[in-house]
Amino acid sequence: MRPPRFWRNAPERPGLTARLLSPLSGLVQHLSRRRLARGPWHRIGVPVICVGNINLGGTGKTPTVIALAERLQQFGHHPHVVSRGYGGHEAGPLRVDVHRHRASDVGDEPLLIAAFCETWVARDRYAGAKAAKAAGADVILLDDGFQNPALAKDISILVVDAVAGFGNGRVFPAGPLRESEADGSARADILLLIGPPKARARFLARWQGSLPVLSGALKPLETGMDWSGRKFLAFAGIGRPEKFFASLRALGAELIRTEPLGDHAPLTTRLLQRLEAEAFFKGAQLVTTEKDATRLPDAFRLRVVTLPVRLELQDWSALDHLLAHLGLGAQENQTEN
Repeated sequence: MRPPRFWRNAPERPGLTARLLSPLSGLVQHLSRRRLARGPWHRIGVPVICVGNINLGGTGKTPTVIALAERLQQFGHHPHVVSRGYGGHEAGPLRVDVHRHRASDVGDEPLLIAAFCETWVARDRYAGAKAAKAAGADVILLDDGFQNPALAKDISILVVDAVAGFGNGRVFPAGPLRESEADGSARADILLLIGPPKARARFLARWQGSLPVLSGALKPLETGMDWSGRKFLAFAGIGRPEKFFASLRALGAELIRTEPLGDHAPLTTRLLQRLEAEAFFKGAQLVTTEKDATRLPDAFRLRVVTLPVRLELQDWSALDHLLAHLGLGAQENQTEN
């Protein structure tokens, strides 16, 4: 599904369609509040950190989970990630094995994250967290699950795409939000704003929230690939494919055409053959995201170039402060205290 254009309207000018859909949005909001109020909000005996959002679609949660897992590992901890495994058929709890599982089994995001950190898929997040703890996790990272009441969260990180912001500020179907900004912010501990500096500045100039703010950007990983002056046909099935295409152009790549796909869209052999033929006749190379690459059929894995990106934060101190309160700071700091 491609988001309707009116979702991108300014909050002060939501448009007629958004206003007509507002009663349905009110119902969605009511059901969400009632579900969250019921709980059960289980605790499992180790800290739980949720990386979530209130937007439908991608905001940068997966790179955030990877960056946070690596930081906790640097501090001497043993984080395990628990994900619902969207797009996979396994119900779990199941530990993801990058050598054995496919995206169709466990979902593309868990398969990508598992290359950096122990990762579990579980439709029942409470069961997944218990399995991770039994396997040695001393901290659980929830990939999404901000609106899921199965587990009590010790830290909730609200991830926001600075360019998209909160769209028209309305709850689905009148807008792009899973719940209102006020409700989501009330349960969050910190806001992570991801995007170019100008976009972050525009968001913060309009934002009325009071949460501590982390600022970051997704930066292409240096792989030795020379992007400048080369022709590419780019395709992406992520929350905002435009982000990926903009990153390629910033590296100097010449994009002869872009193919935006729905988030987690199947990469069928028929689709890839069509794209490959077009790229061949135009003297271009196929390129996609690291997450999309996990869904490529085996026959195309060596025929499509990947652009990996990593989250870079300007300053970790606000989040490090929250981690330290849970005993999740650097091990040497814990010893001194």
